[in-house]
Amino acid sequence: MFRKTPHNRIFQDLVEQIQGAILDGRLKPGDRLPSQRELGEMFQTSRASLREALRVLEQKGLIEMKLGVSGGAVVKDASTKQITETLSLLMQHQKVSFDHLAEFREGVEGCVAALAAERATKKDILQLKELLDEARKLLEEGNSHIKDFFQNDIKMHIALAAISGNPVYIAVLRMVHENILGSSERFSFRDEQGLRENYQALCDIVRAVEQRQATKARSLAQNHIAQCTRYMKKEQQKQDSDH
Repeated sequence: MFRKTPHNRIFQDLVEQIQGAILDGRLKPGDRLPSQRELGEMFQTSRASLREALRVLEQKGLIEMKLGVSGGAVVKDASTKQITETLSLLMQHQKVSFDHLAEFREGVEGCVAALAAERATKKDILQLKELLDEARKLLEEGNSHIKDFFQNDIKMHIALAAISGNPVYIAVLRMVHENILGSSERFSFRDEQGLRENYQALCDIVRAVEQRQATKARSLAQNHIAQCTRYMKKEQQKQDSDH
């Protein structure tokens, strides 16, 4: 799988070869790399260079180093965890505001809704309607199911991204909704009117997608994001004033 490393670029070549094997699928998530002794023999390089290369691969999120007798370097599944943690820290330090996130989401989710309107199959529409039906039932059950309602909302946004067929949109929106917005203060919402407006906006988006109205779907999605942002900011201001 690996070739001897040229002495003039040992460290760089070590990283590139192992990274290449992971990215092209020769090494899959859960696979264990050969021991450092075996890798050293394969690459004809020192333990020090090899350890440094493994450290860089671990920082990139491509492998994790496990301890113990059965430990070693293990290939990780693709993850947005590091990006998510960085963005979350930026938000905590007020480098990224609700407005920044909203501006980003309006552009991306507007495009996603438009693409969904162009590409949705009958099966896709059925899935969206099932999510809407679930959301309606949760809304009718009252405040005790608010968290479940917003988990359903997350599923809706990710489903629209999946319908777009673009893996970049899917990965980015999954990261934003599941890891950032999913743990945000929006679960503290108690305003029934706001929840019903949220549900109605989702109904309107799904209707536009079903009717192949791409421009309308884009506009509705953008308005939905703007509306949610206003509500989240209002709730945040309430919490700040309470403290």
